[in-house]
Amino acid sequence: MLERCALARATAMTYVRLDFAQTNASSRIHRKCPSHSQMTLSLPKADPPEIPAQYRDALRELDGVPALQLTRAATPVEEMSRLRSALDGGPQLLVKRDDAIPFGFGGNKVRKLQMVAVAAMNAAADTLVTVGGIQSNHARATAAVAAKLGMRCVIIANGKPPERVTANALLDQLLGADVEYIASREERAPALAAAMDRLQREGKNPFAIPLGASTPLGALGFVRAVGELLQQIAPPKVIVHAASSGGTQAGLVAGCALYGLSTRVIGVSADDPAAEVASKVREIVRGVGELLNADGEALVSARPIEVDDQQVGDGYGIPSEASREAQRLAARNEALFVDHTYTAKALASLIARVRDGQFRDDDTILFWHTGGQVGLFA
Repeated sequence: MLERCALARATAMTYVRLDFAQTNASSRIHRKCPSHSQMTLSLPKADPPEIPAQYRDALRELDGVPALQLTRAATPVEEMSRLRSALDGGPQLLVKRDDAIPFGFGGNKVRKLQMVAVAAMNAAADTLVTVGGIQSNHARATAAVAAKLGMRCVIIANGKPPERVTANALLDQLLGADVEYIASREERAPALAAAMDRLQREGKNPFAIPLGASTPLGALGFVRAVGELLQQIAPPKVIVHAASSGGTQAGLVAGCALYGLSTRVIGVSADDPAAEVASKVREIVRGVGELLNADGEALVSARPIEVDDQQVGDGYGIPSEASREAQRLAARNEALFVDHTYTAKALASLIARVRDGQFRDDDTILFWHTGGQVGLFA
């Protein structure tokens, strides 16, 4: 059973059981009608999915896992009708707007940190320590959580110290994070261990958060997000999203399995080969099962794990022609902003699949916008 210990330190923040059973304006989307006036469109709803008998206890277990109240409402689901028209038709295109999460400039990392931060609080931590690139969305979100909780934040950032801090690095500075620079990704793990040892010798009580908060506990944030989505719309045929450290995809895959959905989840790699990302996702899904007292191996086998590494291009954070086009199409047709590191490449994958005729016209394809728009200002 998951431990339900009380908070070990005084704090103004509370943790709550997330409940998205009440639908509101977030469960509706808007589109332009031919007269260009705005009208509300109710997305198609279906009967609640039949939860597999073997996972009912697991979902009840999930209900009891505490989370920080960093997101106070379901993120919107919107139709991308103008993008669909720009692609000459095809399936219905929807977007789940985790870029619109208000806390700390939002993004998918907030959902995972809601879960992980409670473990840090229960450990009476006074410092959060994490790793990432200089423009890491995760590092920025971790620094925001630390500031909100009155904790110190130490970021191990791979790359050269910038002459002028911008975008996420600027926000890290504003949030009061201490940034320690290392030369390469390969140095992340030893540098994190060294920072933890040093802080402990200094009398601190640090708490390490792995890259992307991509742990089984962090992934529970996206298992819950699947339940949130089902309160808004009928299950989509396919979910497409940006993938890297594996936690977001693991939560979505596990959530679809636990809720008995046939929805495909396609993670679009920002950097690593598909096999490496898929391996990380499987490991995290297995851990999700163990956390919820379910069979981890059965959960891994319940849904295919699909990773697309065809949009990496010249490498992590380097724009491609496809990501540039996706960025322009999203902005000019839907006023959505996507970044070249993650979301533009994920959207480029969706666009390529629509053009290749991989989806039927009566399919519903959901692009899960994981944020990252701060990176546009780097």
